[in-house]
Amino acid sequence: MKIVADTNIPFLKGVFEPFAEVVYKEGRQIGREDLPDADALIIRTRTRCDADLLDGTAVRIISTATIGTDHIDLDYCRERGIEVHNASGCNCIGVMNYVFSALYGIASRKSLNLEGMTFGIVGVGHVGGAVERMARTLGFNVLLCDPPRAEAEGPEAFCSLDYLLEHADIVTLHTPLDENTRGMADESFFEKIRPGTIFINASRGEVVDEVALMHAIPKLGTVIIDTWAGEPNVNQNLISQVDIATPHIAGYSYQGKLNGTSAAVRSVASFFGIDALKDFSLTAESPELQPLKLELEGKTQGQIAAIFQYNYPIFIDDFMFRMAPGDFEKLRSEYHYRREFYV
Repeated sequence: MKIVADTNIPFLKGVFEPFAEVVYKEGRQIGREDLPDADALIIRTRTRCDADLLDGTAVRIISTATIGTDHIDLDYCRERGIEVHNASGCNCIGVMNYVFSALYGIASRKSLNLEGMTFGIVGVGHVGGAVERMARTLGFNVLLCDPPRAEAEGPEAFCSLDYLLEHADIVTLHTPLDENTRGMADESFFEKIRPGTIFINASRGEVVDEVALMHAIPKLGTVIIDTWAGEPNVNQNLISQVDIATPHIAGYSYQGKLNGTSAAVRSVASFFGIDALKDFSLTAESPELQPLKLELEGKTQGQIAAIFQYNYPIFIDDFMFRMAPGDFEKLRSEYHYRREFYV
């Protein structure tokens, strides 16, 4: 058995070597010439899996150590009988940590009072659900927009996107990227959004029409962006206009990476019947890397902001990105994974 894997997937090297030939390569550099005799691909978002890559290869399973699958042509894989697995929910707490460190950090910097604000969450899957739970714990009013969930579960707990944009003080995007969400935050979206709204995108860059966003920035109160259209060639003009800019690292928590790699290993092991790895699970190497429980009850907004910044000093990530936006991939591949926190 032969496996081709992205060399930047953490903690993977050495896991499959007792059972298979493993070839590691930079995700963007994996090509068809690497796959004629490869049985499995283990990737991140940087490997586009479609006919151009997979035609004429032996690949039978693709496992991505990420929550998203927009880099994989699912229809093509279905037609070819190639199994596709993702690491659903692996980094949801890390992204939640990002959202609230950014929100409270910028509120402190701009002297914004968050009390009584309404939190609008667009996309309420694993990540959006984690954001919802923290928002409710912190006392925010919460609006949820998730049409697929509303259709499946009933509309009672959800609202329309138009209603959310008209009533939310904070709008955060946590949708997958698909034909329904690509370019969703367009000119019409920003026309409907309330003046002074705090806008956050930590989903996928192509969910936002960046030209429309730049036109809307004078209307918005604060803009926090982690994901960008055309990565790694990001819009440096947009970077200069937003309040917090980071290089797609919202989910780069230590636990998120452990979870993502573990899920990828289990799916491949299950597919090939490698019993020793079917229940594979990575754990923190030391107590200092375990998730941290925060005590926020009775704390003021300023105290909460300080606690969040101590545990995730997000403005360091912002500063490093602004200093070298052309080093987008390097900043990601050399990122020091942060410990998750929860309440």
